[in-house]
Amino acid sequence: MLTFVTTMRKEERFQKVLAHFREQMPQVTTELEFGSVFQLLVAVILSAQCTDKRINQVTPALFRRYPDAQSMAQAEPEDVLEYISSVSYPNAKADHIVKMARQLVAQYQGEVPSDMNALLDLPGVGRKTANVIQSVAFGKSALAVDTHVYRVAHRLGLVSKNDNTPFKVEQALVKHIPEEDIPNAHHWLLLHGRYVCTSRKPHCEKCELAMLCPKLILVR
Repeated sequence: MLTFVTTMRKEERFQKVLAHFREQMPQVTTELEFGSVFQLLVAVILSAQCTDKRINQVTPALFRRYPDAQSMAQAEPEDVLEYISSVSYPNAKADHIVKMARQLVAQYQGEVPSDMNALLDLPGVGRKTANVIQSVAFGKSALAVDTHVYRVAHRLGLVSKNDNTPFKVEQALVKHIPEEDIPNAHHWLLLHGRYVCTSRKPHCEKCELAMLCPKLILVR
């Protein structure tokens, strides 16, 4: 029988949640498939409001045709659109990744920069995307907040109702997560949200963190 924790300091809640993930998912990374930092950046841009599964279906052909920034920079958005028409907002994303590739070639010899401000200056790159690149590609302590991370952080009581933007959630999380855990924490929360604490119908019956969930505690 589960023992539900009705009162808990935030530090203790973080400790228990992180300890669970460290044990259950010691090795974790993005589910996007890529062969270079440039390809990761393209995949992350494409993945906005779209599933990683769908992106992994379209990127193999896209990357065979345009494997690097130099080749992508020579394309037109309508050329790229043929490969990504099944993803969300394909026209805007085709335009973004072509312009992004051209800027990489013009300013960075086709290489993806690791600096946050430089990443944010690229077309189609927001803070979430920049954090993914910093974390996955460059091993920096950056925590990207997508819809899954945002939802799970609130449901587990890791952040407050006042943390009502992705940036506020990011700030609240990194304040309590040890620096060495931050790169993994994004994937831990994301995967928990993708497969267990899902948006419309969370699978509370199989959630190993149920004893920490404020929502379930109130129900009981």
